[in-house]
Amino acid sequence: MSASLSLNQARRIALAAQGLDKGRPAGPVTARAVGRTFARLHLVQIDSVNVLSRSHYLPFFSRLGNYDRAILNRMAASHPRRMMEYWAHEASFIKPDHFPDLVLWQNRKWVGASAMDPELRSGVAAKVLEELAKGRPLTAAELTVRIGHVEDRRTDNWGWNWNAVKRVLEHLFEEGLVSASSRTEQFERRYTLTARILSTVDAGGGENSDPAAAMDRLIEAAASAHGIGTVRCFADYFRTPLRAAAVAVQHLVDRGTLEPVTVRGWDRPLFRHVDARLPRSATGRALLSPFDSLVFERRRLEELFGFHFRLEIYTPEAKRRFGYYVLPFLLRDGIVARIDLKADRAGGQLLARAAHAEPGAPADTAIELAAELRLMADWLDLDGVVVSPVGDLAPALAEAVSAAGTGVSALREQA
Repeated sequence: MSASLSLNQARRIALAAQGLDKGRPAGPVTARAVGRTFARLHLVQIDSVNVLSRSHYLPFFSRLGNYDRAILNRMAASHPRRMMEYWAHEASFIKPDHFPDLVLWQNRKWVGASAMDPELRSGVAAKVLEELAKGRPLTAAELTVRIGHVEDRRTDNWGWNWNAVKRVLEHLFEEGLVSASSRTEQFERRYTLTARILSTVDAGGGENSDPAAAMDRLIEAAASAHGIGTVRCFADYFRTPLRAAAVAVQHLVDRGTLEPVTVRGWDRPLFRHVDARLPRSATGRALLSPFDSLVFERRRLEELFGFHFRLEIYTPEAKRRFGYYVLPFLLRDGIVARIDLKADRAGGQLLARAAHAEPGAPADTAIELAAELRLMADWLDLDGVVVSPVGDLAPALAEAVSAAGTGVSALREQA
């Protein structure tokens, strides 16, 4: 018979798997601690929006507090690499061990040059690979100049107006032949041959590659990162096909790596990783990136935490309910509030542009959130926190920030 769990127990399993079930470590955060956190998560999503901080930095702050972001940069850009870029949930930093498996299963051909004229694509690809083989990593713009490519600039596709060189580079990236050596200050990829990132890895997967075994490994990693979930939860973690993920789940059940469970109030077939911990209580506190792996799968988030979450970055401002860059606030075993944040780097302030409490939020929500904002301001090298009077939680939050007596705080008049 399947083990039966309460919804609160399932929450604690999920939080423990993600490293969010308890308070942050005391003392300075070491490179080893950052590495252990990444090993637990298996991936962190990349996004170009920098209104607060680049998204891949935030999951480590959520779990570790004030840490040096240079540690993460070294992990991604220095040998031996602990993380590398590839397609996973979306564009992500992944563990290098997962790269050969993901190459077999990723299919993002809309991103690159699959629709280009084959002759043009192969010609540009040959020139790009020849140039990258010569020496240092290069951006798409630098490669365009190096190979002497000229074309009229497209303006018909906002956000994806790439020239042929960039499109071919992304095609080669998806195929696993080129990789990102590092990023520029403008967040542009510096491309290099994948063999220079992972000299022991066959980017093409090799003749003896087994897609089924690769899927088993990816789903086992996803289940370990989630602790508990459905087939869809595990498939979504690396964005792998649902049917193949279901087969892998059954393989893992047969091996005893996953066990079927039932959770009262979560009425779908569920599985728990055998190594997943069930802590007696959850005592953590964290602001979560909109791209945090705890909130990846929106249906799971709503069923597990009763928290409905949608990104509103691309929603017209007048139609937004909660704000532009909204972070869920986790307190103990619940997501109790959401807050729209912006780093005003010129003014040296962390701006809380709107703050909304969830129904049934505990009485200490504002006090705990104020402490979390102060910690984030310190991490971002900002002088203080400014709370705008938007949202039902804003007055209590402004009072709590002011009462904390650290940094500058204010309740601004709405613009």
